[in-house]
Amino acid sequence: MPVPRSRKPGSLAASRPAGSRVSRRAKFAAATSLPAVLALLLALPGAASAAPVPADPPQQNVPTRGSAHMGMGVVEHDGQGALPRGGDRVAQTEGVDVSSHQGNVDWQALWNSGVSWAYVKATEGNYYKNTYFTQQYNGSYNVGMIRGTYHFGTPNDSSGANQANYFVDGGGGWSPDGRTLPGVLDIEWNPYGATCYGKTQAQMVDWIRDFVNTYKARTGRDAVIYTATSWWKECTGNYGGFGATNPLWIARYNTTVGELPAGWGFQTIWQYTSTGPIVGDHNRFNGAYDRVQALANG
Repeated sequence: MPVPRSRKPGSLAASRPAGSRVSRRAKFAAATSLPAVLALLLALPGAASAAPVPADPPQQNVPTRGSAHMGMGVVEHDGQGALPRGGDRVAQTEGVDVSSHQGNVDWQALWNSGVSWAYVKATEGNYYKNTYFTQQYNGSYNVGMIRGTYHFGTPNDSSGANQANYFVDGGGGWSPDGRTLPGVLDIEWNPYGATCYGKTQAQMVDWIRDFVNTYKARTGRDAVIYTATSWWKECTGNYGGFGATNPLWIARYNTTVGELPAGWGFQTIWQYTSTGPIVGDHNRFNGAYDRVQALANG
């Protein structure tokens, strides 16, 4: 019978315990292959849960089409300061603006509080008419107020001429009765999408011109333009060509009117708060009551 060869005393193989005879090369191969194995496992279906992809940020709520109203973007974009101080050198006449979000308005309470004129939203874009228009427009008139109507412009929906016609046909006309103010184009931040409605500054100026020219052709009156200075600068390039013809209604919720858009040396109306008594949206006409009458008479 062959006799097994004996190992030399002190050799490495002789000193290893049974079951642990792994060469250095094998250990190195196992260590270097581990990252590759892990990468392969992560690539398998279902393995992505080990490293979740961050979710997209939640989308901001977009208001319902038709719900836009004067000044709904003022606080978000321009902030809100204190109420204006009294004691102005020029007499100021208090008024309000309303839309469907106020519902049925307590006109008698407003009249008793000193409000003497009002503007009522008639239309928006080329697709919406104020569902509370009759109560608001007739109600303000019936308590003795001088009143008018406004249109919330959405230049991305149709041309300025199209929307001016929609406005006039939807309650935005004018009559020389001494109690009807000229119509207003409310042009401000887009509550439904891109701030400037996807238009360049030149295109926006053209759209506004199309609206006010059409409104004058239909009614014989120059429309009032309602806007905020910061929006006007951003979306029209601070165009100054309407100041000679169209009265300015400026939106700024602070102690003073601040900077006006180019072309206007003064404001005709100032919307100074959205948190006034009874309806919230309160305004000052830049003049005594007889100046409100003068604007109504044309």
